[in-house]
Amino acid sequence: MLELLEQKYEQYNRPDFIAHDPISIPHRYSRKQDIEIMGFWASILAWGQRKTIINKCLELDRLMDHAPYDFVLNHQENDLKRFLTFKHRTFNATDTLYFLHFFQQFYRQHESLEEAFLVENQAQQPTVGPSLVAFHDRFCGLEDFPPRTGKHIATPLRKSSCKRLNMFLRWMVRQDDRGVDFGLWTRIRPDQLVAPCDVHVDRVARHLGLIHRPKTNWQTAVELTDSLRELDPNDPVKYDFALFGLGIEGFV
Repeated sequence: MLELLEQKYEQYNRPDFIAHDPISIPHRYSRKQDIEIMGFWASILAWGQRKTIINKCLELDRLMDHAPYDFVLNHQENDLKRFLTFKHRTFNATDTLYFLHFFQQFYRQHESLEEAFLVENQAQQPTVGPSLVAFHDRFCGLEDFPPRTGKHIATPLRKSSCKRLNMFLRWMVRQDDRGVDFGLWTRIRPDQLVAPCDVHVDRVARHLGLIHRPKTNWQTAVELTDSLRELDPNDPVKYDFALFGLGIEGFV
């Protein structure tokens, strides 16, 4: 199994993988904050067909004048009217406007979105579970937070596998020389990441005996990561490339 996963990791962790994946959206930028903002959008909207996800992110990019960080910091209330028709599945204008509001409030006080995920004794945490709980509480904690928007920000406390946020963290945290993941953040370590457990990954992982829990939830994602950690204790989530690729190939 290790040989198969290593082979597929090498096959899919390469720039050729980028163009048809939502990670292509933040790769359009070089400024750290632009990458963070568009990476966050791309991960949160990542359900459905990849082509549709990418097109919706490009629409947001246009609405933010192709300068997301500048727009987030400097937009005026009148600039928000253009977002009133934005929609992707159950994500609607109310959600979009709150995301922009949160980004503006946050980036006016902090340099990097990484700070929204940090917890006390970050270095001692075995996984990013506490980071995801902390981020959820911070994101949903502004005074005018619309309750409906909370469903788009997963948390382990709701037993979610937190697939989209784990994918975003993989993009921001993993560091290698392959040119896919960004490795922009340094206070969260690659060995603390939890595998993004989507339908494809779940199916392949069960077939390979990497997970056994009957339902796919947070504990399942942790179980998968623990299994992958036995193969690479420093960078277990690198095998997300392999599991996702095998799923796309119809391995199971």
